[in-house]
Amino acid sequence: MFRLLDVPLLQSRAALADIPEGKILINTINAHSYNVAQKDSAFAAALSGGDFLIPDGAGIVKACHWLGKAGSPLERVAGWDLFCFEMERVSKLKRNPRVMFLGSSPQVLCRIAERAAADYPGMEVRTYSPPYKAEFSEEENAAMVEAVNSAEPDLLWLGMTAPKQEKWAWEHWKELDIACHAGTVGAVFDFYAGTARRAPQWWQEHSLEWLYRLLHEPRRMWKRYVVGNPLFILNILKEKLHKDA
Repeated sequence: MFRLLDVPLLQSRAALADIPEGKILINTINAHSYNVAQKDSAFAAALSGGDFLIPDGAGIVKACHWLGKAGSPLERVAGWDLFCFEMERVSKLKRNPRVMFLGSSPQVLCRIAERAAADYPGMEVRTYSPPYKAEFSEEENAAMVEAVNSAEPDLLWLGMTAPKQEKWAWEHWKELDIACHAGTVGAVFDFYAGTARRAPQWWQEHSLEWLYRLLHEPRRMWKRYVVGNPLFILNILKEKLHKDA
C-alpha cells in the first residue's frame, strides 16, 4: 500500500531552490496518481524511489494535514511551477543550455521547441517522440535511452502521462547517463505547447483546476474525477484508519 505518511514531500514552491544540482529525479503526485499507486506496485515504487516528490494537487496537501503527516506541504506545487522554475534555473546556470523533451507527439514537440526558442533565446531544445503505446519493446526503450544520452541534456523533461512516465524513468534511471535534473510533468507538455489550456488563476486559487479540466474534457477526464475523487477520499480514509489502528 502506498501511503502519504511514508514519503517526504516538497513543502513549498520556494523549496524548489533547495533541490541540489546533479542527477536528480523529480516526480509529482496528485489524487489520481495516489489512487493508481494503491494498485500499481511498480508505480508506487517509482514515486517512492525518486529523489523528490512534489504535491501537485490541493487534495494531496489537505490530505497530508488531515492525516497529521510530519512535514506536511505548506502549499500545492504544480508541475507547471516546477517546469517554469527549472527552465529559468537552467537558463541562468548555463549560457546555451540544452533541454531534452521526451514524450508526446511530433506536433506538440515542434510547438514546444518554437516557444522555448522565443522564451529562452540561446536554449538548445532536443526532442524525442516515442511510439504511442501502453508498453515499449526492448528496442524502443533502448532507442529512448540512447536519444537522451546522446543529447547530453542540462535538463530532461518526460511527458508520457502517469504512470508510464514515472515507471519508465525509474526503470531506466541507471541507464541514463545524465548529470541533470529530470522531471516527470505529463500535461505540462500540452500546456506549454498551447495544445491544452491550463485553468485560469481563479480556478487554481480555489482548488478547482480539476473541475475546469473536467468541464473542458469531459470524455477524457470524467473517470479520473467523477470516480477518482471519491475514491481518493476513500483511500485517504483507509490510510487514516490504518495509522490509528
